[in-house]
This record gives sequence, C-alpha cells and structure tokens, in this order.
Amino acid sequence: MGRDQSRSNRWDVDELRWSSLMSDAQSGDRRAYEMLLSELGDAIEDYVRSRFGAIDVLEDCVQESLLALHRSRHTYDPRKPFRPWLFSVVRHRCIDVLRRTPLSYTGYDTERLRPADTDLSSQLDSASLLGRLAPKEREAVTLTKLEGYSMAEAGRRCGVSEGAMKVRVHRALRSLKELLEREGSPT
Repeated sequence: MGRDQSRSNRWDVDELRWSSLMSDAQSGDRRAYEMLLSELGDAIEDYVRSRFGAIDVLEDCVQESLLALHRSRHTYDPRKPFRPWLFSVVRHRCIDVLRRTPLSYTGYDTERLRPADTDLSSQLDSASLLGRLAPKEREAVTLTKLEGYSMAEAGRRCGVSEGAMKVRVHRALRSLKELLEREGSPT
C-alpha cells in the first residue's frame, strides 16, 4: 500500500471516529468530547504547522481553534463529513490569530525581517509600498498575506496554478523586502 493510500485510509478512520465522537458529545457524552478534543489538538497542530509553517503563535492557533470548536460544536451536522467542518473552523480561527499578530516573516517561513520591521502590514499601508508592486504581485500578496487565502485558493481566483501563485508571492515579498530596505537606509 502506497503512502497516499495509507494517508487516505487514516483520514477515513479519523473521519468516522471524529464524527462519531462529536455526535456522542452533542448528545451529552462528556468522555467522548474530552477524547475528541484531545485527538483534535494534535491534528490541529499538524494542520497549522503544514499550512502556515514554523510560526511563533502555533500554540495560540491551536488553543483558539479548540475554543472556537467548543463554541461552534452545535453547528456540526453529523450527516455531513466532519473534517471539512473542522478544518474550516480551524483555518478561520488561525487567520484571525495571525491577523492580530505582527507579521514576523516575509518568505514562506524562513526569510526573517529585522526586529524593527515586524509589522509588515502597517508598513505596507504607511509607506504605500504595496502600490509600488506590479499588479499581479500586489494581487498575490493581498490575497495570500492580507486576506488569508491559501496559495491554491488565490491561484484559482487569479486563474493560475498554485505553483505560479507561489512564484508571484515569493517575487512580491522579495520586492517588498528590497523596498523596505531602501526606505530604511540613509540617503
């Protein structure tokens, strides 16, 4: 059995298990709910790490997601798949956490700014740097870094592949970094 088949089988098992546990929890089974939250904490951490990389607010994302799941557990419909509902809640909560947190990286996860340059979005607004990007790069940064779309979602919105969107974002962030460095250097 290949790796993709193994992952698919594991997801199917998780889907059935989590759906059953949530259904039981909605019926008042406290033990099922505790078991579900315990398992979901690890799954959420894996999801956040794979989606957003090595971020400083990983634990905040996990905790905020668990709280959001607790608050919205009544909205889950046991007749529908659990994973899409779960990760929709998690994705939106993580985006909220990341929007509240000063941006501490400019690349995929590794290109770090100097400590004085931690709030990229306010610098983009105050220096009008975003307006100095090529239209396609500006759109890529706006969709992925400011509006929270994934690379695949942004690519679909722009009619390009996920890979092409990654290239656009990478180029745009490199351009922004160069503009920030020029703006910050004495003339």
